[in-house]
Amino acid sequence: MINRIDTAAVIRDGGAVGQYPGQIHEGVGWWLGACLVVTAKASRLAVAHDGHPVSAEFADRLCQGAINAQHYACTVRYLGWQPKEELLAELSAIEAPGAWLSSETAGDVTTVRIRLYTAQGTVLDNTNGLTAIRSLIDQDRVPRPVNSRAKGTIEPWPPVPAAGGRS
Repeated sequence: MINRIDTAAVIRDGGAVGQYPGQIHEGVGWWLGACLVVTAKASRLAVAHDGHPVSAEFADRLCQGAINAQHYACTVRYLGWQPKEELLAELSAIEAPGAWLSSETAGDVTTVRIRLYTAQGTVLDNTNGLTAIRSLIDQDRVPRPVNSRAKGTIEPWPPVPAAGGRS
């Protein structure tokens, strides 16, 4: 692992929480996306954030990790800037797990929070997946892509209309 973190301090409270830069870095988003897909055996995932530029960067990295998780070829529905309630409604609609990212800046310190959810909208904790994710990261066993055919896709939501007005 190139840029280690203190997993006990960061991978907690339903996902990951830490000061950026310092305790947490963008790679953590990638790791969480890949680990969530593999531990949940997910073929679909939904992701949204609070609109903060740091949240958007971490969300992008989480999406990239999710579509590159072993052989799962996960389709990520990227909702972009949405309230957490919109993400939870989408999880229910597509019956898939997901992540909501938020950031808060005070002075020159930004705290990033990545919340991971089950398909039922329950926050991950030590009884339903967070321990397995923490262990994968701590042991430097973050799932890697198997081959290019196993790569998933990111679909913006709502769908972007194709040329000519069709979606």
